Amino acid sequence: MDKKMKLYISIFTLAIIWIVYADVIKKNPINWYPSFAAKDKIPYGTFVLRTELESLFSTTEIKDVQIPPYVKLKDSTLKGTYLFINDYINFGEEEFNSLLQFVDRGNDVFIATNGVNIDSLQLETKNIETNEFNELIQLELVNQNLDATKINFENKILKLGFKKFDTLSTEVLGKINIFDIDGNLEEVQVNFIRYNVGKGNFYFHLFPYAFTNYTVLKDNNHKYVASVLSYIDESKPILWDAYYKNGKSKITSPMYYILSSENLKWAYYVGLLGILLFILFQGKRNQRIIPTRIPLKNQSIAFARTIASMYYEKSDHKSIANQKIIFFLDYIRTELLISTLVIDDQFFENIVAKTGNKKETIETLFQKIEIIQSQKDPLYQVSKEQLIGLNNLIEEFKRKYEAQ
Repeated sequence: MDKKMKLYISIFTLAIIWIVYADVIKKNPINWYPSFAAKDKIPYGTFVLRTELESLFSTTEIKDVQIPPYVKLKDSTLKGTYLFINDYINFGEEEFNSLLQFVDRGNDVFIATNGVNIDSLQLETKNIETNEFNELIQLELVNQNLDATKINFENKILKLGFKKFDTLSTEVLGKINIFDIDGNLEEVQVNFIRYNVGKGNFYFHLFPYAFTNYTVLKDNNHKYVASVLSYIDESKPILWDAYYKNGKSKITSPMYYILSSENLKWAYYVGLLGILLFILFQGKRNQRIIPTRIPLKNQSIAFARTIASMYYEKSDHKSIANQKIIFFLDYIRTELLISTLVIDDQFFENIVAKTGNKKETIETLFQKIEIIQSQKDPLYQVSKEQLIGLNNLIEEFKRKYEAQ
């Protein structure tokens, strides 16, 4: 490794160390997003409430509902209290009608929200506005038999009260008090009611932030929340809505998941930087070009054809015949596994037994072979007809053996 490469690696390593150190010492800002989701431990999540419901209603079955109410309530035998807590809830007309039918059969619906479609119940709400920047919000219940704990909420936030409701069907359960910075009461509005429909009831609470982690864990606010929830019938199952939530889980891509996490995001960027540096400094060639070697071709067949052509053009039939005889005897030794040292009757019998050729045909073939091999005169020549006849006998011999 050269000095230049070592320098680049050192700079890259120091950059990673600095990024990791900066990430470790950095303080994560508080997430004030109003998710109202049971999985979230942020200030405006409902993790604490969802967990404590198991203690408040120890004998009651609590179910998380991940689907829309319209789908859930298609089961006409469903019983319980449907619990909705979110910033805004926009029910469709058919969906809210299904909630009305659900309540009319003797069930309850508890809705804590800043806004909901409740026109069909002739309920009207209004914003509570003051000129104070640092105002104090106080929530209290009107039932003196319940815990008298009040919630004090100091954050500047949206506040609603009921402007109009049907007094024959509605019972006031709680109110919201607005104080100025000096503690003077500026306005009082109803913000918690029970609305009777058939055999059941709707509960509307217009301050959902009272049920968040931030509020429940502060001072004794949990007593107020417990008193509000005491209106829920313990004998019926509780259906915790997890569908109408600002912070409900969504199906996202793997890249979205990586970039949504601070640590994974930095790991991803550092990885990309490392790949880029590798391409810049290691992408170039480090050695000379290796030439492409063309593999040698098999020239055996061409060589044999060339030699045969030479013999044939010279009319050297004797040499061709001798080569054919040598190859034929080798064929008998390797394929038939018969020795060719002694050519006698036993030799012929062995060949007949293994090849299926007639003994007379084999004897004729070897007579021709003997005639050619016995000629010692260098001037002796094998005629073209003799060569063709020998070749035909050898090929016929092989064909009958291989056809078995």
